[in-house]
Amino acid sequence: MTDSEGRDIEITAVDRILPIDISGTIASTVFALGLGDRVVGRDSSTSFPGTEDLPVVTKTGHTLNAEAILELAPSVILTDTTIGPKEVRQQLRDAGIAVVVISSDRRLDTTDELVTEIAAALGVPSRGEALIARLDTAVEETLAEIAEVVPADTDDRARMLLLYVRGSANVYYIFGEDSGADSLIDAVGGVDVAAEIGWEGMKPMTAEALVAAQPDVLVMMTDGLESVGGIEGLIERIPAVAQTPAGANRRVIDMADSEILSFGPRTADVIGALARALYAPEPAT
Repeated sequence: MTDSEGRDIEITAVDRILPIDISGTIASTVFALGLGDRVVGRDSSTSFPGTEDLPVVTKTGHTLNAEAILELAPSVILTDTTIGPKEVRQQLRDAGIAVVVISSDRRLDTTDELVTEIAAALGVPSRGEALIARLDTAVEETLAEIAEVVPADTDDRARMLLLYVRGSANVYYIFGEDSGADSLIDAVGGVDVAAEIGWEGMKPMTAEALVAAQPDVLVMMTDGLESVGGIEGLIERIPAVAQTPAGANRRVIDMADSEILSFGPRTADVIGALARALYAPEPAT
């Protein structure tokens, strides 16, 4: 087969599969295709039921550990460019392992492509087609449910912004257009304020951009919010947050790091959970 980087790859066995990326999406897709019993290892983001006992092959977050991977003797590695370094991928190829680079574009409308690529690499295209049909139905049903509660007037819709933080490393990013966050916000009927200020991709946050965006709701990863000490800690570290409606009203939605931008087989669950948090939040305890 030819992977997303244009490499021609010969895959002779799929009995020992190693699916690794930054979000755990590739692994969840392999399991959804019914091949979870052939998975021999995982990345640090793969933590859904059935994967807990698999050895982790990433270190210091999302860096591939070549030695740990070689010890597992995978027959095929499915990965993408969200995890690296690329030199390690080449080292694994030089060791004779089939390394397939899957497209890294994670959005609501790329799930079918993701499943098709992975199913083709594993030699189960018919399973891929069946999975796509199931996932498309689930997403359509979830979007229909969300549409019933989205305000008809755009001015009444929640202005949303995905803020990525890692307090221990002093990292603060705004996720804009083509980051996947825009697709998530659109799916729940929110207004992507990063797009309004022309923010593209994932770039370091500036106080000026945050204030200009004026989000009603901040969407964050759970570990990121915890790393700054919760909402109050976030405002203390980033005073500009207090100058937004989201900060003034302490309105932050957090979701597990391994779920929020995973899409793939979990798309319907992710957008459904975000919509419930947005439109029917549980009362604070």
